[in-house]
Amino acid sequence: MSDLGNTFMRRFVQFINTADEKLGEELIAPNAEFYVPYQSEPLVGPSGWLAAVEVMRGGFPDVQWTLEELVVEGEKIAARYTMRGTHEGTFFGVPATGRQIAVQTMNFYDMANGKIVGERGQPDLLGLMQQIGAVPEPS
Repeated sequence: MSDLGNTFMRRFVQFINTADEKLGEELIAPNAEFYVPYQSEPLVGPSGWLAAVEVMRGGFPDVQWTLEELVVEGEKIAARYTMRGTHEGTFFGVPATGRQIAVQTMNFYDMANGKIVGERGQPDLLGLMQQIGAVPEPS
């Protein structure tokens, strides 16, 4: 499953980096639930993932995810990414600063029948907000 998980996740990274709806439908179950830290209710299906990507692209139009580490165990996948981009739009009320970001994120996926059926994403939002100057960095 490791090679399969690796191949699957590389395709998933291609999906989130390109927002390719057709690829999303191939990889994500229609009723899959995606939990994000900025809202209590999950986003659902491929369109839910695209909505989360659009939140990031609204503030960082050039955002790209790089898969750094992957652990596959049965139907569970843990993935660590680095998100990189340029703060060129308003993000959570913070106007564009032109600053570059490099933020770690850890995501946990539940799989069934070769598709994602659930995800919990944990991006380092504090680090991101510090990098764009919205929150002071520790001294």
